[in-house]
Amino acid sequence: MPSLDSGGARVRISVIIPTLNEEARIKSLLDRLTEFQDVVVVDGGSTDSTCALVLAHPSSPRLMRVQRGRARQLNAGADTCTGEVLVFLHADTELPEGAAEAIRRTLTDRLVLGGNFALSFDGGDRFSRLLGRWYQLQRRLGIYYGDSAIWCRREVFDLLGGYRDMPIMEDYDFVRRLERLGSTRCLAGPAVTSARRWQGHGISRTIAAWVAIRWLYLAGVSPTRLARLYPVIR
Repeated sequence: MPSLDSGGARVRISVIIPTLNEEARIKSLLDRLTEFQDVVVVDGGSTDSTCALVLAHPSSPRLMRVQRGRARQLNAGADTCTGEVLVFLHADTELPEGAAEAIRRTLTDRLVLGGNFALSFDGGDRFSRLLGRWYQLQRRLGIYYGDSAIWCRREVFDLLGGYRDMPIMEDYDFVRRLERLGSTRCLAGPAVTSARRWQGHGISRTIAAWVAIRWLYLAGVSPTRLARLYPVIR
């Protein structure tokens, strides 16, 4: 168990956003992060205007360019951050209003190491609502992923050694280690993420894919092999 010296009231929070060709989303995402003091976008080789939009944004987020790979991008961003708390935010996920205050309030409990946000899927249709309910059920079992905006104390991130360099499941691997270490919280939110990439598959096939990938990973199938299977199984 780490020594948790910082409470929540004045804690500085850094947001790390990995990107790859996110020109359609990045400006609106950055517009919503003004409550955070430190935002770094870590680009993995975009060929569109993502980087230009980041550099032009009035909030002056920092931009890094590294080799593509979400774990690599997240770790690179964390290495440069100044915050005592790190928030790992996917470019297609929007944090709820007041997210920074919710994290600070939660961290007044010095036993809390990190957590995520309750998650809903955009669209407002039956498909999106069912995905959200499934995600809620998983979270009760301690299962969650990067699309729900994982956050943790910086010292906890360092103790865990950051994200392992894996082509897939790097977020679930990190969460499993975080959950084993100590207490976490799922903040109310909800954060909102895109359901678009799953819309063509239907609810049954989508959930089956999520379950299959997780159990194959737990059964010892290598992330490299899972990455090859992922487009097929989903």
